[in-house]
Amino acid sequence: MIRNLLRLLRGRRMLWLRPAGLAAGVLAVLAGLYLGIRRLLAGSRTVNGAVLHTPTDDTKIDRKTGAVRSLQGADIIVDEEALQGLWTPEHLERLARTYWKSLTVFTVGLCRVGYSEDERWVYLLHPKVRLLTMQRPEYEMSENRGIVRWRIEKGLLVAANGRGGDGYLEIDVCRFDYPDWNKARIHVEIEVANFYPQIASKLGRWLYTNTQSRIHVIACHFFLQQLAKRDLDISKVHSFGGPATAEETPDPVPAREKNPAGVGARPETGSEA
Repeated sequence: MIRNLLRLLRGRRMLWLRPAGLAAGVLAVLAGLYLGIRRLLAGSRTVNGAVLHTPTDDTKIDRKTGAVRSLQGADIIVDEEALQGLWTPEHLERLARTYWKSLTVFTVGLCRVGYSEDERWVYLLHPKVRLLTMQRPEYEMSENRGIVRWRIEKGLLVAANGRGGDGYLEIDVCRFDYPDWNKARIHVEIEVANFYPQIASKLGRWLYTNTQSRIHVIACHFFLQQLAKRDLDISKVHSFGGPATAEETPDPVPAREKNPAGVGARPETGSEA
């Protein structure tokens, strides 16, 4: 199925495909893989010595406004020793980069990420076909918690009333003690909130739920598996441009706790995750 899609995209027929139609077609193909992939990801599993518990999924659409809130999370049990030297702002940046790399791998290279000083964008095959454009990331960190957040600015997947940075994508990582003296429990949440999907406003919420929403859930689960391997991707600029230690980074507060709409003061930003 993917091979046939790639042939279509490389052929002449791509000339008459509008960006929005192209995006919808790819979403539909990826959604067709949803059930099979989800079966592979179900259940707790051991990955490189770490235990990844079954990821959770809580996705809701506000019937009055059409705003989406999607929250995926999981516990990862790892050796305490394996975390030594990893709880730093630099590795929080690398965790963020790993999320975007996971999205590219999961979509077999169809979706990629572009960077500029002030923006990050997810594009489909060509940099001009921007599905999502986000503001530069915000980093917040403490001794036991780290948050990286991108505010959603615009894009083909974003309805007009969802543009301007009120919606956001946020990764929240918390570190807890574990009953086993040499283990630690890491709780990871990936949240998209106050997001107004174009596909839901134009073609219906059912279609959004069964295509774009499902793809996002599976992509998050794939990212959690990569995170359990503790093989974090290198930042695009190979250096961290923000604070060097957790103590120098703004205290982590989830956007949903700053106010109900998820819009709060803009913390200090980091570099190129």
